[in-house]
Amino acid sequence: MENSPFTVIAVQAALEAGEILRRGFSTEFRIESKPGIHNLVTEYDNAAEQSIISTILTHFPTHSILAEESGEQHKKKDAEVVWIIDPLDGTVNFAHRIPLFSISIGVVINGIVQTGVVYNPMVHELFIATKGKGAYLNGVKLHVSSIADAIKAFMVTGFPYNVNTNPLHCIDRFAQMQAKGIPIRRLGSAALDLAYVAAGRFDAFWELNLNLWDIAAGILLVEEAGGMITSYDGSPLAIYSDKTLVATNGLLHRFMIEHLNQKELWC
Repeated sequence: MENSPFTVIAVQAALEAGEILRRGFSTEFRIESKPGIHNLVTEYDNAAEQSIISTILTHFPTHSILAEESGEQHKKKDAEVVWIIDPLDGTVNFAHRIPLFSISIGVVINGIVQTGVVYNPMVHELFIATKGKGAYLNGVKLHVSSIADAIKAFMVTGFPYNVNTNPLHCIDRFAQMQAKGIPIRRLGSAALDLAYVAAGRFDAFWELNLNLWDIAAGILLVEEAGGMITSYDGSPLAIYSDKTLVATNGLLHRFMIEHLNQKELWC
């Protein structure tokens, strides 16, 4: 693999933070709530985030950082390079001692993701992508699946913390997809959802109201593995503003766009 200096440091930061999460997984820890239903944060979210930030700033002190827990606290004026961090994507799983969560680190330059790293420390799966260099899992090159028939597809989705209000008809969209008999999962970590699409484990993923730290790394993984990502209406994804995302192996993209927008079937 040919990795940029950004990717090398992102991997180092993810591995170090992963050890923090792995050690803390089965211990007693504080759980606090943020706005939204089951929107949790633990002391390990914060510890992992601080470890990642420290590693980045040690090597790139002039770069900006956008992180889930500390926000733009480390924003640098006029910085061209922005690191996008989710130190624990899947906190609800972590808090309930379900070993399905990840660390997500992306590097964005002028609105384009150049590096993406997603790491599940519990199973030691490290997903890496560098712009133009491909996507890899533990050193093995990834490619999206070759499933072209939606009835044979295996999909994954997620729901926002305010799902009870059915924002953007997310419940209706899910129901009409599920009604087609397609097996659909919800893992609880959008970063892993995207990584698994890149690995060909899932054929398609859709979700709304995701934050940039949830998707920055995963976007590049999917693209570098030969997949396709857009907003629900099929337009190119604007990572700083779009509220909807659909990722596929490319072969199923038209199907997803058409069926996610069948408004006549919504309640």
